Amino acid sequence: MRKIQTLTFVLAFLSLAFVSQAQNTPFGKVDSLIKPGYNLWGYAFMDYYYKGHGDTAGTFNGSYKGRGGSNQYTGVPSSHSAFQSRRIYLGFDYTLNKSFQAEFLLADEDNYNDPSTATSPQVPNGDLLANGKSSFYLKLANIRWHNIWKGTDFVFGQQATPSFPLLTEVVWGYRSIERTVSDIRRTPSYDFGAGLNGIFDPATRNFGYDLLVANGTSAKPEPFTNNFKWFYGDVWAKFFNKHLLLDFYADYYRYNWTPAWHNSRQMLKGYVAYTTPKLTIGVEAFMNTLKKDAFLTKTAAAGGGVDTADAVAQAISAYVRGSIIKNTLGFFVRVDKYNPNSKLTSSNITNYSKEVGHVSNYIDPALGNANTVQETFLSAGLDLTPIKNVHIMPNVWYDHYHTLGNPASGPDNHDVVYRMTFYYIYGK
Repeated sequence: MRKIQTLTFVLAFLSLAFVSQAQNTPFGKVDSLIKPGYNLWGYAFMDYYYKGHGDTAGTFNGSYKGRGGSNQYTGVPSSHSAFQSRRIYLGFDYTLNKSFQAEFLLADEDNYNDPSTATSPQVPNGDLLANGKSSFYLKLANIRWHNIWKGTDFVFGQQATPSFPLLTEVVWGYRSIERTVSDIRRTPSYDFGAGLNGIFDPATRNFGYDLLVANGTSAKPEPFTNNFKWFYGDVWAKFFNKHLLLDFYADYYRYNWTPAWHNSRQMLKGYVAYTTPKLTIGVEAFMNTLKKDAFLTKTAAAGGGVDTADAVAQAISAYVRGSIIKNTLGFFVRVDKYNPNSKLTSSNITNYSKEVGHVSNYIDPALGNANTVQETFLSAGLDLTPIKNVHIMPNVWYDHYHTLGNPASGPDNHDVVYRMTFYYIYGK
């Protein structure tokens, strides 16, 4: 009830602001001539889906089956179909003057099957109320100080992180189909902290950076048991009349830091794309070193005991998208390769009878929190745009699973889902 009352108050506030203001200024268009104004906006991803085949390997609490962790369709049985919303946004941006701007965003999203809390039958997890109904939560709330020095903005509050790329997601252009490869592994795309967004060359806007120090807890408050902060950094560049795009990202965060156990992550990520109005090709890759994250139980033949070792997660994503009929019909194809621990190979894994990881983004509860499930993801489809800001996209979502060195977990298998996705935008 309290959550509903809060939401009602927020919506009433937005409605009053909408009526009382005469100026409509889209977010991001601030310059020295701007006057106070607002923009009320939003968008939605909605599907009809049919799961043609489901992975059945792995068990959890004796009932759950299916690898893939928190992937959208993990645990959904074969032949299941449903109408579904995957994301609904309601945003409000307010320009106070040429120097200050506020951003506010409510989101309803991520209602996926979570194997860590699965029961039989499995129920969705995510942004749901206790009665199972969808609910908004506060995703962004920040104030931006433009040109705190020339070319650089200071942002304080809950904001998009440098891992939510200024280039990669925008150029990929199909978040309505799937997250970017690092976002799939839940590298925070939003967080509460203090950041700097800068342009090295304000006149041409070809080189920029994004820095942030934040809690590392996304929309959740920082717990009293954790005093560590997440450090994010990103630099980007555009060449050849902005057709060639380069982006480099890094982050660092401590999970556990006791004398006995130093457990942390350090991600390095690179991106390159070539984009034109007719065709765009992009490649994104990351390497995430998870310090002392893997607990490896050695076999008797290997001497027994438990090794505490680093895990190195790696992924690469390549896509192509283009126009078939200008402003009316397009296409997209994307392939990802993902390995949650490249330190483990088919030869050295035979020395271990059990492997357990601890960073939740890179483990699979269906296999006892192991990070041995390698994945190959594929998505392809068409993009019909009957009018601007409305997209109808028939597409295929496919994920292949291979569990390294553990045939008992099941042979190679896959999830495949056929979807009709609707994506619409308003207020922009």
